[in-house]
Amino acid sequence: MKVMVIVKASKASEAGEMPSTELLAAMGQYNEALVEAGIMLAGEGLHPTAKGKRVRFDGATRTVIDGPFAETKELIAGYWLWNVASMEEAVDWLKRCPNPHDEVTEVEIRPVFEAEDFGEAFTPELRAQEERLREKLGG
Repeated sequence: MKVMVIVKASKASEAGEMPSTELLAAMGQYNEALVEAGIMLAGEGLHPTAKGKRVRFDGATRTVIDGPFAETKELIAGYWLWNVASMEEAVDWLKRCPNPHDEVTEVEIRPVFEAEDFGEAFTPELRAQEERLREKLGG
């Protein structure tokens, strides 16, 4: 199963404060272990929301909203995409992670939808389209 591991933002990450050399080294070792175990598919840190934008959808109307965005606890500072056997395996791996911030931090794990999750609505034609797109993306 694929899961997205979501690192929540902190006041420091939203202020653009960079992690210490020690934390970067610890995260590098952790990421290396994830890759060697065949777990990690992708992972990146994100710039603060001050550098981002949101697009609000309301029917046919699109409104662009410039960052920064409020509610730090609801914002994302980074993520991993993992391929694991179970949610329990994901939790076990996450427990080994260095604390991404110098404060109390919550990291969320959420399953990624798989084709079978959509049932009959995901028709054979839509499945074929999805497969073509994945082939073009190389995965």
